[in-house]
Amino acid sequence: MSSSTQQELSEKNHEAAPDEGAAPASVPGAADAPAAAAASSPAAAPAQPVDNGPATEEVAHLGKAYHRASNVRIIVDSCADFAPEVAEALGVEVVSFSYVMGGEEHADDLWRSMTPQEFYGRMRAGEYATTSAVTPGHYLEVFERAAQEGTPTVYLAFTRGLSSSVDTARQAADMVRQDHPDFEIYVVDNLCPSAAAELLAIEAVHQAASGLTARELVAWAEEARYYIQGYFTLESFDALARGGRIPPAAAQVGGKLDVKPELSYDLNGALTLRGLCRGRKKALRAIIADFKANYLGAEGGDNRLPIGIVSTDAEKDARWLADQIRKEPGCSDVPIIYSSVSPVVGAHVGPGMVAVVFWGKDRREALSFTDRIARRVRGER
Repeated sequence: MSSSTQQELSEKNHEAAPDEGAAPASVPGAADAPAAAAASSPAAAPAQPVDNGPATEEVAHLGKAYHRASNVRIIVDSCADFAPEVAEALGVEVVSFSYVMGGEEHADDLWRSMTPQEFYGRMRAGEYATTSAVTPGHYLEVFERAAQEGTPTVYLAFTRGLSSSVDTARQAADMVRQDHPDFEIYVVDNLCPSAAAELLAIEAVHQAASGLTARELVAWAEEARYYIQGYFTLESFDALARGGRIPPAAAQVGGKLDVKPELSYDLNGALTLRGLCRGRKKALRAIIADFKANYLGAEGGDNRLPIGIVSTDAEKDARWLADQIRKEPGCSDVPIIYSSVSPVVGAHVGPGMVAVVFWGKDRREALSFTDRIARRVRGER
């Protein structure tokens, strides 16, 4: 781990105000759905040190403490926006998604081949990244290798709310089962994008090491995913407009009025708008307000479970959020993981995005009674 990753987020700018930040340049359109590529390998340390933001000493040892021998192989993907040192310590296999930038295809490889500053700097300068859907053959190679090894396998897949890749992975898993009928392989939609999926994977490794079988781990993940909350804001609406998620005219109006969104994700993993704020400071404070309303660390929850702070080259605001969280009851010693949003996800939110993810209240509790009825009709819990 680099020296910068061993620092506390709250060591600097403890009383600093949120950074208003300069609005990034408008960027031409990008594809709507994030995609996967064939590249996949167990997470390994970067060839050169990567400044991926500061983190606590507890986080430096978090993965190693959780990663003990188990009878379950866990596969994740790069859209979980892992801090590289955490993915390495966990011992999970990371499927690298891909993106195209500047006419060249790149692997989403946890920032080994391109730094966050370079990627988001290029976006601010007017470049953009495109992504596309993955084919079953890309996953087939990964799952076939797992079948040859023989350990029951669980893939915690990037949510269908933002990508069709989970469906592709399920097709590949079916193909592997035909050739290896005794091999256990499961594909689980994580329903929680970006670093929220990182939190799910960390605890999944813990549960597997504690003795859950692959089938039991699937049942655990399908319930646990609803207890991970995430809230974020963007520097501009440009990337959402390029992806077709909002009308271009709305993005232009939002920029002129200095309107910043506060967003989250719904029970299907799709983005949802929580509110609009006049200015960056109010949007960041709205995130803290939602954290305070939904975090359970001070109300009988487990404050040993880490909190994630993730950004697209918005380190100052990420540090400010961490400082505010440290002031909350039960949060002074909670592990905080700082990571950078991956290029595949970052292509759709743009530079200047910052988010807080954490274990909290059951997100299903916020459903209206009519939505609860609809879920029962569909056989969902």
